[in-house]
Amino acid sequence: MTTPEHRALLAAATDEIASLHRLFVDWFTGTMANEPSVFDANFLARFDPHFVIIPPAGRELSLEDIAASIRSAHGTNVDFRIQIRNVRIRVTTDDLALITYEEWQKNAKASTPPNNARVGTVLFRRDADGLRWLHLQETALPPELIRADPFDFDR
Repeated sequence: MTTPEHRALLAAATDEIASLHRLFVDWFTGTMANEPSVFDANFLARFDPHFVIIPPAGRELSLEDIAASIRSAHGTNVDFRIQIRNVRIRVTTDDLALITYEEWQKNAKASTPPNNARVGTVLFRRDADGLRWLHLQETALPPELIRADPFDFDR
């Protein structure tokens, strides 16, 4: 049975995950201003300074690594789209939340195949300011699941 606290956390996590991925679409398509202050306020402010991501390729990247990569890709993919699906709370404590979600990418120039999907397992630090990304592990979904999806989303 879900509690009001569980529902509130699920809503907050879903909103944060979807919001960050909308930022990626806006950044890579060039619809967001390519200004350091805009990038810092909309991207960097979401993360714990010790954030680490392990993308499907398996190489661990720091916040500085991923930020530099994203900064340099502004406006490089006008057809890029992302859809977030199946956000689930796995474990929570007073100051941490472990959440999984699916990230479906359409027309991703930097990925093979360009239409792909992955499961993200994010560890959020919970504080008075909301949820801060602390650690993210991404695992590619199997090709047969990816091929079965119509990728008919627009955002």
